[in-house]
Amino acid sequence: MPTSSIRTFVEDTLHIRGYLHTPETPNNDVLILTHGAGSSAQAPLLVALAEAFASAGLTVLRCDLPYRQSRSFGPPGPGDAARDRQGLKNAITAMKKQLSGRIFLGGHSYGGRQSSMLCAEEPGLVEGLVLLSYPLHPPRKPTQLRTQHLPSLRTPTLFIQGTRDPFASIAEIEQALKMIPAKTKLFVIESAGHDLGFKGKGKQQELPKQVLRSLQEFAREVLT
Repeated sequence: MPTSSIRTFVEDTLHIRGYLHTPETPNNDVLILTHGAGSSAQAPLLVALAEAFASAGLTVLRCDLPYRQSRSFGPPGPGDAARDRQGLKNAITAMKKQLSGRIFLGGHSYGGRQSSMLCAEEPGLVEGLVLLSYPLHPPRKPTQLRTQHLPSLRTPTLFIQGTRDPFASIAEIEQALKMIPAKTKLFVIESAGHDLGFKGKGKQQELPKQVLRSLQEFAREVLT
């Protein structure tokens, strides 16, 4: 399989900081990946996913959200969300300057939520969304739904959710998908929690392949 090179990616004028995975044989498509609250672009899950997608020919940028660039630990604050979405938009702008293929935007938990909110605010920014462990509500607070923007989301979206995620049950995610006017698909990972079960050597090898296959299928079914 093709291999990839990894280099630090910094764009000071656009306030982008992350790591760029360049495949040996690029197909001109791009995936921008970002992290959850309290994490960073160096999260093992993101690294493994980036390598899997790069092995299939996608150029992958895994980037730190602006709140993480400002401080090295801790979750985002109440005032960080808008700036984080602008950071994602800047990353999209930077990648469009480098490659002319399709751009996919994805993130784990908080990163995925901000990605979906950005696309609801500005339709047409990217060809598709990949939302890993979407935090539909805080754990044990199912009435505090984070769905206000979903009726405005017109970007084709792939949801990847574990059956034991305390932030959303599969039934809750399925209900939320009905609010989205865009084409959607749900890929379920059995017995996985909010980390998508990314533990143990077997899971670490298999999960990125599963996510890659799910996006490839989604692209064939929805985006062609």
